[in-house]
Amino acid sequence: MASLIGGGSVNSRSRRSRSGVQAQDGDHVAEILLAEDDEAVREFVSRALSYYGHQVTAVPDGGSALEALEKSPFDLMLTDIVMPGLDGIALALKATKVRPAMPVVMMTGFASERQRAHNLDALIDRVVAKPFSLKEICAAVDDALASRRGVPA
Repeated sequence: MASLIGGGSVNSRSRRSRSGVQAQDGDHVAEILLAEDDEAVREFVSRALSYYGHQVTAVPDGGSALEALEKSPFDLMLTDIVMPGLDGIALALKATKVRPAMPVVMMTGFASERQRAHNLDALIDRVVAKPFSLKEICAAVDDALASRRGVPA
């Protein structure tokens, strides 16, 4: 997996910005909440976003994501749609009541779930189809962050 995310180490003085350019300490990085029940996908996405400079809190389900939202503010939530217990759509509905300005990006491998999410366009910034590449997931996060900040992507 290291080869997929650049293979190099990222030290505390220099890290990738969302544009893929090296960012120095002090530059704004997004605090991202990642809710994904598949451990391999959760690890891949977490490492990819961390490599690009984001601070990622990764949790295995919707209930844990709600607990994390109560404890800390996040700049963006990235969630799988299909998860046991509280699914991504129910999570998005609850999360946006608590933090209405927080962008939400959803991931799914199921066409029917993509349609359910698209019916919530006012709450969800983007739906990313699985399988996705590192570039695709990072671009989706960047676009959602930029659109909420009013900055062109």
